Amino acid sequence: MTTIYHNPRCSKSRETLALLEEQKEDVTIIKYLDTPITKDILIELIDLLGIPPIDLVRKNETIWKEKYKNEKLSDDEIINAMLNHPKLIERPIVVKGNKAILGRPPQQVITIL
Repeated sequence: MTTIYHNPRCSKSRETLALLEEQKEDVTIIKYLDTPITKDILIELIDLLGIPPIDLVRKNETIWKEKYKNEKLSDDEIINAMLNHPKLIERPIVVKGNKAILGRPPQQVITIL
């Protein structure tokens, strides 16, 4: 089973989902803007990705620039910012088993299938 944390308005997210479907993956789609991610799941995703929380932030989003850009934030504060503003979460995130990867570029997901 493969899970994609998906935003259908995002071209990279749509391309990644199409790639997973081409690979005949059994995909669970989580539209994280409609069904918010819990803190535990977000922390688990960050751990699976093997990155610091700041690397999962979409730093060009207006909300980041206006509220957080010049702040010195702890990892927990960054995670809370993403939970409060899910648009800040980089996408798509693909999870298979105990591996996760960002679909940027989409072809990168092939490495965990």
